Amino acid sequence: MKRDQGTMTHANMPPQPISEDVLREKYLKAGETSAQDVYRRVAQALASAEAPAERERYEALFLDNMRAGAIGAGRIMSAAGTSIQATLINCFVQPVGDCIQGVDDDGYPGIYEALREAAETMRRGGGVGYDFSRIRPRGADVKGTASMASGPCSYINVFDQSCSTVESAGARRGAQMGVLRMDHPDVFEFITAKRTPGRWNNFNVSVGVPDAFMQALEADLPWELVHRARPGAVLLAQGAFQRDDGLWVYQTVTARELWDTVMKSAYDFAEPGILFLDHINEDNNLSYCEDIAATNPCGEQPLPPYGCCDLGPIILPRFVSHPFGMGGEAAFDFDGFARAVATQVRALDNVLDVTFWPLAQQRAEAAAKRRIGVGFTGMGNALAMLCLRYDAPEGRAMATRIGTCMRDAAYTASVALAQEKGSFPKFEAEGYLAKGTFASRLPEDIKKAIRTHGIRNSHLLSIAPTGTVSLAFADNASNGIEPSFSWVYRR
Repeated sequence: MKRDQGTMTHANMPPQPISEDVLREKYLKAGETSAQDVYRRVAQALASAEAPAERERYEALFLDNMRAGAIGAGRIMSAAGTSIQATLINCFVQPVGDCIQGVDDDGYPGIYEALREAAETMRRGGGVGYDFSRIRPRGADVKGTASMASGPCSYINVFDQSCSTVESAGARRGAQMGVLRMDHPDVFEFITAKRTPGRWNNFNVSVGVPDAFMQALEADLPWELVHRARPGAVLLAQGAFQRDDGLWVYQTVTARELWDTVMKSAYDFAEPGILFLDHINEDNNLSYCEDIAATNPCGEQPLPPYGCCDLGPIILPRFVSHPFGMGGEAAFDFDGFARAVATQVRALDNVLDVTFWPLAQQRAEAAAKRRIGVGFTGMGNALAMLCLRYDAPEGRAMATRIGTCMRDAAYTASVALAQEKGSFPKFEAEGYLAKGTFASRLPEDIKKAIRTHGIRNSHLLSIAPTGTVSLAFADNASNGIEPSFSWVYRR
C-alpha cells in the first residue's frame, strides 16, 4: 500500500484483513458488523451499573473513551451486553486443598471440589491459575485409606484433561497456570513434566521461589524439600525426618542442582516461569489481609484465592501525534492519555457490578477488594511512531513516563471514585500504605489523598499480553509491552 500522503492517519487507513477476521471470529454478535457496534454494546452494558439518571451520560463517555483507544479485555468485548451467562473477567485463581473432597483443615476446597469449581469457571469463559503446593507429596501417608499419596503432579493431569473437555464460553480456549513451591518434595517431577510429549498441554507452569532459596543458591547450600504431611514408611526408612517447625523433610538436595534443572527446562521448553513469592507479597497493597501463592494463566497478575483479573488495555499508538515525524514533531498526548485512564478506571470498576460470576466466592472476593487492571497495548509501536528505539535509553525513558502517567492517573481517579461510591470494604490506610507496598511508593500528594478519602480499588494496574483485542481493535498493534518480535508469522 502506498503511503505518499504525509497527512494520512490511522482513521482513514483501511483495516488490515487479519483484524477484520479476528473481529468477526471473536467479537461480533448477531446484527453487529463493525468494531463500532461492539463499542456501543459494551458501553451500554457498563453504564448500566450507574444510577438510572446518569446512565445515558456515562454510556456516551465510555463509548467516546473506547473510540479513543480505551478498550476492554477479551471477555468484556465479547460478552458484555449479551444474553449469555459468561463472565466478563478474563482470569481467576482457584484454591486447591490437601484432601479429595469437602475442605481441608485450613478451609481450602478439596481437589475434586476445586476441579468442579474450576470447570464451572472455565465453562463461563474464565482462565484459571492454581497453587498445587498444599497437596501432599507422592509417597506421603494417607491415614484415612491406609494408602500412599500419588502427589500433585498426578492430579494436575486430571485438571489438564478437564480443561481439554470443558468448552469455554464464547469459543475461548481454556487457559490454566499451575504453580508449585520450590520446596515441595515433588518439585523435580513438576519442573520436568513437560518433557513428556503431550503432558499438560493446557497449562503454563511456574515455580514459587522464596527468598530463602535464592540465598541458598547464592551460597551454594543444601535445600530441604518439605511438607507438613507425614511421609510414608518407605520414605521414613530412607531418612525422611520432622523438623523443629513441624514440617517433614522428604529429601535434601543442593540448591544449585534444583536451579540447574529449572534452567534446563526453561531453555528447552520455555517453562517453568519463576514467581518470587516473598517479593510479590511484600509489594502487594493488601499484604495486611491476604497471602498470594499463584497467578492468572499468563502470569501478569498475582492473585489470592478466588481473586480475579478485570482488565482493560489502552491503545498507546492512538495517543501519538505526528507519527514518524509526519507533518510535525512526533509527540505523545499525556493529557489525553491521563483522561482516558481515569475513565477506564470507572468503566472497569463497573465491570465488577455487571459481570456474571461463575462462583459466589469469586463475587465476594471481588466485592471486598474491587481489583481492576488498567493496562496498555502497542508500546513497541508507539515508541517506533515517536521515533524512539525500544532498546535505547530514550525509549526506556518514554516508557517510564507513560507508565508513571498511567499509574498516577489511575490512582487519582480511584480516590475520586471512592469519594463518590465508597472505598473497597477491606481498605485500611495504614496497611495499604505500609512500607514496601506498591502504594507506599506513590507520590506524596496521592498518598495523602488516599489517607484522607480512601480508594475505590485495591489494585489498579496490570499490563497483560493483549492478544486478540490488539488484533481486532488496535489495528494489529504490537502486543502489550513487547516490541514486534516477527514481521510475519502464521496464526
